[in-house]
Amino acid sequence: MNRAESPTGARERSSTLRRGLTLIRHHIGLHPVEFAVAVSGAAVFAVCTIASSWAIRRLVDRVIVPAFEIGRPSAATLIGGVGVVIVIGLVRAAGVILRRSFAGRAQYHCEQTIIGRLTDKMQAQPFEWTQRRPSGDLVARLGVDAQASVGVLAPLPFALSTVLLIVIAGVWLIATDVVLGLVAVALFPLLTGLNIAYQHRVSRYYDEAQDHLGRLSAAVHESFEGVMVVKAFGAETREADRLATIAAHLRRSRIHAVSIKANYETLIDVAPTVSNILLVLVGATRVRDGVMTVGEITSFVYLFTLLVLPLRLVGYALSELPHSLAGWARVREILDEPTEDDPALSVVVAKPGIGVALDHVTFAYEPGRPVLDGLLLHVAQGRTVALVGATGSGKSTLLSLIVGLRSADAGGVAREAGACALVFQEPFLLGGTIADNVTLDEPIDAATVTNALVTASAAEFVDQLPSGADTIVGERGISVSGGQRQRIALARALSRKPRVLLLDDTTSALDPTTEAQILTQLRTTLSDITTVIVASRPSTIALADEVAYLAEGRIVAHGSHDDIAAAHPGYRALVDAYEDDRAESQGASVAVSEVAS
Repeated sequence: MNRAESPTGARERSSTLRRGLTLIRHHIGLHPVEFAVAVSGAAVFAVCTIASSWAIRRLVDRVIVPAFEIGRPSAATLIGGVGVVIVIGLVRAAGVILRRSFAGRAQYHCEQTIIGRLTDKMQAQPFEWTQRRPSGDLVARLGVDAQASVGVLAPLPFALSTVLLIVIAGVWLIATDVVLGLVAVALFPLLTGLNIAYQHRVSRYYDEAQDHLGRLSAAVHESFEGVMVVKAFGAETREADRLATIAAHLRRSRIHAVSIKANYETLIDVAPTVSNILLVLVGATRVRDGVMTVGEITSFVYLFTLLVLPLRLVGYALSELPHSLAGWARVREILDEPTEDDPALSVVVAKPGIGVALDHVTFAYEPGRPVLDGLLLHVAQGRTVALVGATGSGKSTLLSLIVGLRSADAGGVAREAGACALVFQEPFLLGGTIADNVTLDEPIDAATVTNALVTASAAEFVDQLPSGADTIVGERGISVSGGQRQRIALARALSRKPRVLLLDDTTSALDPTTEAQILTQLRTTLSDITTVIVASRPSTIALADEVAYLAEGRIVAHGSHDDIAAAHPGYRALVDAYEDDRAESQGASVAVSEVAS
């Protein structure tokens, strides 16, 4: 027994068929009316195809053959014969237009529905879920995979009408002449068998190609995201080789699929031609014996020729099915994945008088290596706390727990009722206007936006831009500097009028003068807001009412800067190092300015 006939192969074919039918039922159910109209148009086409064969037979027997036997036929007979063919052709064309229009509409709307569901699913997942997946892979699932999953829909109405066409044609052919009809009908399973064999052989290569295409899309997205790093470190060759390797796998899978398709195309072209020759040979003997007319044999060959394209469409639909199944499998991986609990739901309302409270909080990115270990921190309502710690001590992680981007492995997190806003150290701007980046399409009035820009010391440079707050900042805010991005991000947080404000070293990209200006304005603005600031500069620490010193995953000291500096040498050394780095940076800036002048 060969491999194709093995039980395993039979089970694979059965599984593919079941999955294909499930996919088709699901997609049709999304927009059934449009699909039904497309199938109706295809059915009109099928009926008119049979009718056109009858009209050709009628034209040959009543017009063309008499023209050879008795001379020129009457005008009425000629006009009537040609008129019937033309009318049937016009109705058939209308069916084609209806089928193509609504099949395209059904496919497009189905794709948009799937993309919408994918988007909703991704948005419903928490931040941690998104971080575990390459952004390029998620983009691929929203793009090439969603598009591939509906590829089978466009040819499907025509393929379904072909089944109707074959049934009607078979009955009509046998009714016209039993012998020749049986010969013609016997050829249908041959052509259908070629289609099924092709679909089975090409299926796994489409699966492989779709997976490779997803990986390539993710890698290209990552490469473009890190283009500055790639160019700065001269890693173009490394990136090109990496992408070339993935592309080579994709190319091999596609070449296998195309090679099989080329062989199939050859067979599907040759089979009808050979079949027509066979029909003509058998039909000629039937005409010679007086059993059939010339018109009947002509209509036989004509109809069988017309059936070649619909049968090829069946093959096209079957060839699209593996491609659609591969894309749909990747789409379903996202849709079927359980929605993880939102970490923000684990943050509870703090007791009266408490702005932020973390009780015995433990968090680890990797099992057995906690970043925060039994951490305790209580911040009174309306107080400003500077969170100080060495690089990698867990300061940013702590803020993400407070805002609800992550959930603690153990312990409790609470904060006062009201909005909580987090400003990241590396702010992200969308490619729209400055105003869009501040409001994020929320109903925030212009006065609030202006006040937030003023407090963040962003109003001055924004007013100098060509279109003010309506200036397009470009992808990731590329048209503004790092310090300007930080100020816009700070304004975005302040425009929400938060009760709890979290600043993750927000002024790290600012010059000393601008930083001092912002800190002064924040001191006034934040007088009644609970604020936690990750601080790496003495000037930022000075803004705070108190300091929380984070080390070894715990708050080892909480109080005034002077008291902690006196009691903890590690804290004092850390702040001194910050001050020394700042002095060196300022000295370097002055030196550069002098050289430039």
